[in-house]
Amino acid sequence: MHTNLTIDCGNTAIKAVVWEGKRAIWRHTFQKFSHADAQSIIERYAPAKAIGCSVADENHPLKQILRDSFGEENVIWLTNSTPMPISISYATPDTLGVDRIAAAAGAVAVCPGKNLLVVDIGTAATYDVVTDKGEFIGGNIAPGVGMRLKALHEFTARLPLVESLGTTPLFGITTDTAMRAGAIHGIAAEITYYYSKLPEGTKLIITGGWGNDIARLLSIKAIVKPCLVSIGLNSILMYNETK
Repeated sequence: MHTNLTIDCGNTAIKAVVWEGKRAIWRHTFQKFSHADAQSIIERYAPAKAIGCSVADENHPLKQILRDSFGEENVIWLTNSTPMPISISYATPDTLGVDRIAAAAGAVAVCPGKNLLVVDIGTAATYDVVTDKGEFIGGNIAPGVGMRLKALHEFTARLPLVESLGTTPLFGITTDTAMRAGAIHGIAAEITYYYSKLPEGTKLIITGGWGNDIARLLSIKAIVKPCLVSIGLNSILMYNETK
């Protein structure tokens, strides 16, 4: 079985994963990704094809690096028009972030045939709904933990800039813990609220840097998949290989 490469370029890091079928055999997080990095992966794992996406820039330099390294015919750069194993009912698909598309595809790969609430808690927090027919019907976008804390500091006169990591009681006993608890428990409360509005039996799948921390605060059983976008990219690439 041949191998493939997925590249997820997020707001703060670039996640590379080499797949053998549905099994991840290597993964690494880069701050920058170069032609030399691509060649090193090719020499070590010989991936036949690559798929990439960037949340920030459709014409990210990474797109050309992959095409130079693999050949244009062997590279998929994810857009809303890429053939994929899910359908999209979003009213403005041109504005739908490719990270949300890939995460939804990844969630369907993890839990096929189920109604899904897909939560990605990174720089922003997204809450997306996928039906048991694999249809992305929409979702919400809110500030992530760090963004909430930064906004409280920048848009008030006296609130400090608080680190995201630290003591987080249910109700704060200092200004620092009050702000941190408000940001973190606020996201947990949002998840609980959205989940309560979905059909019984809906599966909750959480990804992003805060996935494990937030999941521990929930009374709802959550499936935590830190590399959900990469799983989705691999699913989309495999789907295109069968077409």
